[in-house]
Amino acid sequence: MAPEHPVWIDFARGMAPTMTPPAQALAGLLPLDATRPARILDIAAGHGVFGIAAAQKYPLAQLVALDWAPVLEVARANANAAGLEARFSTIAGSAFKVDLGENYDVVLVPNFLHHFNPPTCVTFLKKVRSALRPGGCVAIVEFVPNPDRVTPPEAASFSLVMLATTAAGDAYTFEEFDKMLSQAGFKPAQQHPLPPSIATAVIAAV
Repeated sequence: MAPEHPVWIDFARGMAPTMTPPAQALAGLLPLDATRPARILDIAAGHGVFGIAAAQKYPLAQLVALDWAPVLEVARANANAAGLEARFSTIAGSAFKVDLGENYDVVLVPNFLHHFNPPTCVTFLKKVRSALRPGGCVAIVEFVPNPDRVTPPEAASFSLVMLATTAAGDAYTFEEFDKMLSQAGFKPAQQHPLPPSIATAVIAAV
């Protein structure tokens, strides 16, 4: 969790191939019009695959990736390889501290909120909401256990990873995400599986 920890560079490089199918599935769920310009912010972008998949599906979209500066070089290399040089820009630093910008149509938050406790997530989601244009949406990607918090086992057991590696993180249920989003001022959320992975998209509009 330390700023610019080098583990995230290796993580970004290693996870890109695995994340490509769910990223493409998420791109198909975004409420964007391929014939109109759009602005997409990819928070904790890492490899950049989620934002890249969205920008490839929507050819008039501008993509902004946010992460630690060394990690953004991985995302930039992947964006360049995808032919997105002219539509790709970056914001380096902590997502909690930097200026996110404004008037985004979509803010992507993949595999990020599980590092933090609910009050911190709500504070962060309020910041995300302020960066969205009216009618825009946030798209969260997470391992989401059922309300019983023990099924499906792959998603539920992720809470143990967060227990071991973060100060206050957890694997949150959809109901918990919906509550956080409501407290941050979003409309009721919807959840969507992202096959073939076990990840789930939680999408909510302003």
